[in-house]
Amino acid sequence: SLAARAGALVVSVDYRLAPEHPVPAAYDDAWAALQWVASLSDPWLSDHADLGHMFLAGDSAGGNIIYNTAVRAASGGDHIGVDGLVIVHPYFWGVERLSSSELVWDGVAMFTPELIDRLWPFVTAGRLNKNDPRVNPLDEEIASLTCQRVLVAVAEKDTLRNRGRRLAARMRECCAWADGDEKAVTLVESEGEDHGFHLYNPLRATSKVLMESIVQFINQRTSLPLPAALLPELHELHAYGGKKMDPCCLPILGVPTRPYMDVFGYGVAMKASSVPKGMTRTSCLHGGQGRRASKTRYGLSLGYAIRLNNKTNTRFSLSATATPGTCVSHNFI
Repeated sequence: SLAARAGALVVSVDYRLAPEHPVPAAYDDAWAALQWVASLSDPWLSDHADLGHMFLAGDSAGGNIIYNTAVRAASGGDHIGVDGLVIVHPYFWGVERLSSSELVWDGVAMFTPELIDRLWPFVTAGRLNKNDPRVNPLDEEIASLTCQRVLVAVAEKDTLRNRGRRLAARMRECCAWADGDEKAVTLVESEGEDHGFHLYNPLRATSKVLMESIVQFINQRTSLPLPAALLPELHELHAYGGKKMDPCCLPILGVPTRPYMDVFGYGVAMKASSVPKGMTRTSCLHGGQGRRASKTRYGLSLGYAIRLNNKTNTRFSLSATATPGTCVSHNFI
């Protein structure tokens, strides 16, 4: 898992879903989670989190949400610092088409342009058009970002690929901290793959390469040289094994994906019947609603050199369990 490989403390956010909870509910939930992490109100966070190196990470719709959360953090008065963003296969769209892949479905990509066209009106209850800045970012909002580095990952066969590539290019142009530098905004493209491939095939070679790229990006420090670029902008992978973990770990606020096909009821291909190695499968309760959710999600595991007794923090729905010789798994609901 990302947490174990990166040696990071991960908070996974389970946000409210449309159509019962249309936009901006998902954005508000992510913002509330970021404020809670920054408050260090839980002993687990205050003892082990290093807020000087905090990342926001998300894929698919989660990539959109963490971008907008970073914009909100930059413009708000909460003084929440975000070191970097990990944006994987992000959902951004607009009225105007960017490329031939957005104009005509070639029968290969998982999601047709027509299907993606229907998503934003669906999650906003028809109240916002496809040029809303939350789904089609403005240059001035991009320029407002105060993080120091960004990784954007795209997939060659993904209909949304050029939206991610465009976001990376605009960050390099608009953000003062990037100053046009390709090293400040890393673009990773997975050749021959489609949207979210790493979620349903985590053991595939390209999935492992993507994971290692993210791990390396998170573990970079400004004092260390940036990795050399490979074709097209995929970076060399360096092993971090055998490194002693710092007393304080990098906190990562992770917003999991909500596959588009799940939203429209076509989610068979995107749902795993068994749990991939290194991931924790949990059935979750919606806080305060007193009913079991009709869905299953994957939690992120924290590989950490501590041992906790079985306990539950009901206020924040934090569960932590450990047995001798195993890693600690934290699942946030």
